[in-house]
Amino acid sequence: MTHQKLNNFIAQVVDNMPNDWVNLTTHRLDIYNESFAKSEFLMQFEALFHKNVVNKEALRQLPTAYDYIRLGHPLSCILEWVLSKQNNLHPDKVICFSSLTMPILAVLRKNLLKKRDTAIYFSNSKFNNIDFETLKRVYGYQFTVHFIADESEIQQTNSSTLFIADKEDFKNLDLNSSVDFYVNAYSNLGSVLLVNGERNKEYTSEIQHVRRRESVAMTPLNSLKALHQFLGISSSEKVAIANESKKIVQNLIKDITGTTATPLLGSSGLSIQYAIMMGLVDNAKQNHANKAIKFIVPPNCYGGTNDQARRVAALDKNIEVVDLPVDGDNDMVASINRILDEVAKQDAVPYIIAEIPTNPRVEVPNLEDLQRVLTKQRNTNSGETAIDPIFILDQTFCPNYQFLGEGRILSTCRSIAYASGSKFPSGGKCTAGYCVSNTKAMAVMDKIEHHLTLCDNEATKQQYDILAEQLPSMNNRILEAYKNTRDFVNFIQEVLPEAKINFVSETLAQQGFTPSVFSLDLPTKGATLEEKETYKRALNLKLIHLMITEIPNESKFCVSYGQLKGCYWTVPATSTQGTTKEGDKDYIVRASLAPNLDVALHKKVFTDFVNSL
Repeated sequence: MTHQKLNNFIAQVVDNMPNDWVNLTTHRLDIYNESFAKSEFLMQFEALFHKNVVNKEALRQLPTAYDYIRLGHPLSCILEWVLSKQNNLHPDKVICFSSLTMPILAVLRKNLLKKRDTAIYFSNSKFNNIDFETLKRVYGYQFTVHFIADESEIQQTNSSTLFIADKEDFKNLDLNSSVDFYVNAYSNLGSVLLVNGERNKEYTSEIQHVRRRESVAMTPLNSLKALHQFLGISSSEKVAIANESKKIVQNLIKDITGTTATPLLGSSGLSIQYAIMMGLVDNAKQNHANKAIKFIVPPNCYGGTNDQARRVAALDKNIEVVDLPVDGDNDMVASINRILDEVAKQDAVPYIIAEIPTNPRVEVPNLEDLQRVLTKQRNTNSGETAIDPIFILDQTFCPNYQFLGEGRILSTCRSIAYASGSKFPSGGKCTAGYCVSNTKAMAVMDKIEHHLTLCDNEATKQQYDILAEQLPSMNNRILEAYKNTRDFVNFIQEVLPEAKINFVSETLAQQGFTPSVFSLDLPTKGATLEEKETYKRALNLKLIHLMITEIPNESKFCVSYGQLKGCYWTVPATSTQGTTKEGDKDYIVRASLAPNLDVALHKKVFTDFVNSL
């Protein structure tokens, strides 16, 4: 392969790529095989390279690459592929991040679990700004730091060697055989990590998983800029400063949430959740030294939350995840009360993470009872006053509801709320997430901000710009989407009364809970429970397949929520609940409707489905 051939091919790809590759958080949801997401995309992409076929239609037909933008997307995968060709590596060994520091944390995490030492080298003093002390004290990572004049000073040892560079060049990343992990940090773009040598092959999936759960890949726009840089295409764009959009977005979020503390914004919902978790771990270590930390989490909640909580706990024997049953026959308030009583007796630090409404059964607890349980004074076994909880609310389903403002239901106990920006805040245009606190929890926001900065997971300039554009219309979009959902739900109840629908009541909607997502337990048949479950699971897929084939321009098989148009279908047990224990999964259909939707057409296709039963 000649470099010129590679250059010519990439130049044509950049000229002919679909607009969705830059403008949406997902591409070709109708062609998505999760277990082969990157390999399938790159296999077909490389086939185009060998055939020298580059046109708009051929690129449009490529399948989805990875999930959303956290783990990867077409442009980040192409950037990794190009750099793998340049450096004679397998594409899996090139991993790009929006963050400058998360690739370093990913290697340190793996080595902590392997009980392997890490030697970090850098030759630019700007990397002294990394808070290495907190990485040791709070995260528990073990490493040594070496400031060197030149990469040639690195000596190969039994430790992992990690070199941090800052070349503004994508073509001359010269791998030193003594370096296991080469991280190159690019101004205003992100970073690229190269995994060197066969002995480090096992690290690739673990590093990618850090990117999936605690950070995001280099964003589509920045990946495109990186490819332009690779091609030598100069940009006339001045270095953008996010301050103006950032202030606008922070003020909009304050107005929407009714809070006064300065909101924090991360590159994704899970990025901001990770900052919350690590900030609270830091707070507990500082104020409640040596006491056990309990993250109380619903076992059937969103899989990313579940997985991340367990990943944090896996690194510290003093942290434990406690299951919080909230759905079905379980009542969230009763479960919280029971667990907080137990945690109080142990004199442990309680942090509760919960979704309201719940996912996937869209239930809202009695909020006055919840307030009483969270503010109840408890005692330890020795009779001392127990540590009061911090309630961490994922309100992605209802980001318009003001839980935390003065006089609101969660204003009297320490509470933090966060939302995924890929849903209603941006309408599916970016992944940025945000968090706010009530007055009582303001004291921990500095810790959360510190860890957001340490992980370099703040929202990008483009993400701030998108949110500044989209947030002003969010509440109206939520209301219009709710109306469509209520209309569709009422119709389903009429034509298929045997189905069990999980959706908020009219009473709750009048109180301000207006989600546009519902779940559906389809009627089943069979002589045994196993036969009934098998039949229902097949029926789920039959309904979804009919919807996305009959209405391909609007219905998608995806976990999305809060998009600007269309209808999104999923089975939570196989997507959002993917990492939860099998017994806690819900094999039911979940649908979410947008404000811009042909409800009449969806009713017609659903009627066809009912008639086929």
